[in-house]
Amino acid sequence: MKIVICVRVPMSCARVSNSLGGFFDVAAKREELSRTEAQASAEDFWSDQEAAQQLLQQRSRIERVIARQEQFESAIADAEVLFEFAEEDEDSLRELRAVVERLAHEVDLAETEMLLSGENDARNAICTIHPGAGGTESQDWAEMLLRMYLKWAERRGFKTEVLDLQPGEEAGIKNVTFKVEGEYAYGLLSAEAGVHRLVRISPFDQAARRHTSFASLFVSPEIDENIEVEINDKDLRVDTYRATGAGGQHINTTDSAVRITHLPTGIVVACQNQRSQHQNRAVAMQVLRSRLYELELEKRRAESAVLEASKAEISFGSQIRNYVLAPYQLVKDARTKVERGDVDSVLGGDLDDFIHAYLLSRRAA
Repeated sequence: MKIVICVRVPMSCARVSNSLGGFFDVAAKREELSRTEAQASAEDFWSDQEAAQQLLQQRSRIERVIARQEQFESAIADAEVLFEFAEEDEDSLRELRAVVERLAHEVDLAETEMLLSGENDARNAICTIHPGAGGTESQDWAEMLLRMYLKWAERRGFKTEVLDLQPGEEAGIKNVTFKVEGEYAYGLLSAEAGVHRLVRISPFDQAARRHTSFASLFVSPEIDENIEVEINDKDLRVDTYRATGAGGQHINTTDSAVRITHLPTGIVVACQNQRSQHQNRAVAMQVLRSRLYELELEKRRAESAVLEASKAEISFGSQIRNYVLAPYQLVKDARTKVERGDVDSVLGGDLDDFIHAYLLSRRAA
C-alpha cells in the first residue's frame, strides 16, 4: 500500500521539532509565567486596576503559548506512533492524515503570529470600510467586505462589535466602523488595509452586465489610557442625530447617536449602537483617539505599504486584491500574487493564506 501522506509527516514534524524553543522558548516562557503569577499574588495587585488587567492579559498570552507548544509536542508524538501503523491499517492512515493536517494548520498560525512583532500588533483593531465611487454597486461590495471580515473574526474566535453603520439607500452600506477584539487582531488585520476590487455580473443591472466595484478597509489599533493622545475640545465639532440601529430602549426616538469631527485633520468618527448619547460619545472618542494615534504612526513610517494603500484613491490601479466572480472565479492578491479559486470560501472569511503571505513578504522587504 502506498502512503501518500508519508512524505509530509516528517516534513511537518521537522518544522515543529526543529523549532521547539524556536517558535517559543518554553523554558523562558515558564519563568516569565512564574514572575507574572508572583506579581498577581501581591497584596496590592488590584490597587491599579488597569495595570492588573494588563498583567492578567499578559499571563493569559503566556499560558496560551505554553499550551500551544505542548499541543505541538503531543501531536508530533501521536503522528510518530500512527506512522508506524499507517502502512498496514487504513484507520491509522486516516487518523494520521487528520493529525498532520491539524498540526500543519497550527504551525501556520504560530508562524503568522511570529511575524507580528510591532508594538501595537497584539492590540484590538478598529476598522472602517468605505465604498468607492459607483453608488449601489460599491455600497453592496462594502457590505460584502464587512461580512467577510466578521466571518474571518468568527473563525478565529475573535469578538466583534459594529460601532457605526450607515446603510445605503437601495442596498449595501455607505460606511461602517467596527471593532475586532482578540490576540493580534490589529497585526493581522493591518495586512488587509487598502483597496479591494470586485468584478462580477451586477445583481442590480437588468442587462446583467459585468461591473467593477471598489471599497477600502482602514485599520487602526485600539489604544489604552497609557498612550496619551492630546485632543483639544476647540478642535472638535460634535453633532448628535437620530440613530437607526439597534440599541437602548429609546434608540429610535432620541438623538442619541454621536458624530465627532476632528477639525485639524478632517477625521470623522461616529457611534450609534450604545444605549445612551453619553456612551456613544465615549466610544466615538475612543475611536478618534485610535485614529489620531494611527495617523501619527503613519507619519513616522511612511514607507509602510499597508498604510500607503489605505490612503490611496479607491479606484482602479490602487487595489491590494482583486475578487473576480465573472467571467471566471479567482481571488488574487496584487502584492504577493497569492491566488485562490474558491471565491466563496474567501468571501466566507478564509483569509489566513493572504494574511500570512503578506506578513512574510513584509518581513523579507
